[in-house]
Amino acid sequence: MNFSSIKVKIAVTLVVILLVAMILIDFIVVTTGQRNFIDLEIAKADLLSALIAENLSVPDTGKSMVLPLHFQKQLNEMVQDYEISRLILLDTQFNPIHVSKKRFENDTELFQLVRQAMLTNQKKSRYQGDTWGIFWRQRQNIFLAVPLFHEKKMVAGAGIVIQLEGFYNSMRQSQQIVILYILFNTILLTLFGLYRIVKLTLHPINRLVKRAEEYRDDSRLVFKTEKEENEFGQLSRALNSMLNKISDDRETLRQSLISLENANTEIKKAQKEMIRAEKLASVGRLAAGIAHEIGNPIGIVLGYLGLLKENTISNEERDDFIKRAESEISRVKSIIRELLDFSRPSEEIQDNVSVHDIILEIKDILKVQPVMAEIEIRLMLDAKNDIVYADPNQLKQVFVNLMMNAADAISSSGKPEQGVITIQTELAPASGNGKTDLVIQVVDNGIGISDSNLETIFDPFFTTKEPGKGTGLGLSVCFMIVEQAGGVIKAESKEGRGTTFTMRLPVR
Repeated sequence: MNFSSIKVKIAVTLVVILLVAMILIDFIVVTTGQRNFIDLEIAKADLLSALIAENLSVPDTGKSMVLPLHFQKQLNEMVQDYEISRLILLDTQFNPIHVSKKRFENDTELFQLVRQAMLTNQKKSRYQGDTWGIFWRQRQNIFLAVPLFHEKKMVAGAGIVIQLEGFYNSMRQSQQIVILYILFNTILLTLFGLYRIVKLTLHPINRLVKRAEEYRDDSRLVFKTEKEENEFGQLSRALNSMLNKISDDRETLRQSLISLENANTEIKKAQKEMIRAEKLASVGRLAAGIAHEIGNPIGIVLGYLGLLKENTISNEERDDFIKRAESEISRVKSIIRELLDFSRPSEEIQDNVSVHDIILEIKDILKVQPVMAEIEIRLMLDAKNDIVYADPNQLKQVFVNLMMNAADAISSSGKPEQGVITIQTELAPASGNGKTDLVIQVVDNGIGISDSNLETIFDPFFTTKEPGKGTGLGLSVCFMIVEQAGGVIKAESKEGRGTTFTMRLPVR
C-alpha cells in the first residue's frame, strides 16, 4: 500500500474526523446525561422530602414529630424504588425519628450535614467519596440535607444519600456498545465518503493524468471534456484551450529553431571567412617581408654561379662555391617552407598542442621580417605544462597577429633598436572550478594604446593604422579563436610605456 497516495490520506483524514466527531458527541451526550441524572435524583429526593413533611404528625404526648406506621412502610418502598442508599430523619433535638435499615459508613458526616441544615433552615448538599466514573474518577455519593417544615415551622430534618456508583457502572457497560457503534459507523461512513470523494474528484483527475501520459510529441493532446458543469469540466476545457495554444506555439518555436540554426550556420561560416581573410592578410604581409629577406641569398647564389663559369678557379674553389650556393638555397627554401606551412589552408581540428612549440615556430617565421630586424624577442617559457586543447593553426595565427602588432607599436615609437617583445608563460589556478590555466603574456614596450581605444580594440574592423596597412580584424579574430579554445584574452596598456596581452587557456 502506498501510504503517500491521495486515497490513503483522504481515508485517514475521514477516519480521524469521524472518530473525533463521534467521540465528542458521545462525550457531550454522556456528560449531559450524567448531569440530568443527578438533577433527576435530587428532584426525587426533594419530592420524597416534601412527602415526608406532609406526613409528619404530632403525637398525643406533644413531643417530637413522628411518622405514622402506614407511611413508614410506604416510605421504605419509595426509598427502594428511588434507589436511595440512606435516609435519616432527625427531630428538633437532633434525635433520629426514622432511619433506613441499610447502614452507611459515613453516617456521622450525614448527621452533621442534617444538623447544619436544621440550624440554618437551608438545604445543604455535598459530594462525598471517590470512584471510577464513566471516563475518569468522580465523586461516589451525593449528601442532601433538607429542613422539614410543618405549618411554616421547622419540625425535623431529612438526610438523604444518593449513590452514583451504580449509574457509573451502567454507563460504562453502555459505553462498550457505544464504542462498537462508533467504530462500525466510522468504517461505514469512511468507506461511503471515500467512494464518493474518489468518484467526484480522483476519477476525473486520473482521467486527465492518463490522457497526459499518452501524449506524444507528434500527437495533439486533447482532454475529454467533462459533461457536468463543475470545476473539473471547467478545468478540462481550460486545459484544452491551453494545449491548443501550446501546440500552435510549438510549431512556431520549431520554425524559429530552424531559423536560428540556419543563422548560426551562417555566423559560423562568416567567422571562418573572417579568420581566413585575416590569415591571408597576415600571409601577404609576411610574404612582403620575406621577399626582401630572400633577395640577398639569391644574389649571393647568382654571384657564385658567375664564378663557377670561369675556368680559372680550382676544383677545391669550385666545390666550396657549390656548397655555399647550396647553403643559401637551403636557407631560401626553409624561409619559403615556413611561410607555406603557415598559409596552407587546413581543416578546423582541435587537438592537444604544445603552446611552447607554436611560439618557437612563430618566432622563426617572424625573425626574418624587416620590421623585426632590430627588435629583441625574449622568451620566458616557465610553464611546466603547456598542453592545451585547440586548433594549432589558429593558435599560430593568434601569436602572429599579437607579435606583428607589437612590432608595429615598437616601430611607431621611433626607437625600434630599443624594442623588446617578451613572451612568458606560467600556470595559475582557474577561477571557480579548481582547475589550472596556462597564462600567456605578450608584452611590448611600444607606444601603447589610449584608454578610449582600449575598450574597443577587440571589435571587428577597429584599427588605428593608416588605410591599407590593416584590416581591423586581427585582434577580433584573436578574441574569437581564444574563446573557441575555452579561454579568455584581455589587454592592458599605458600610452608611451607599452602594451600587455594576457591569454588564459585551460591546460590538459
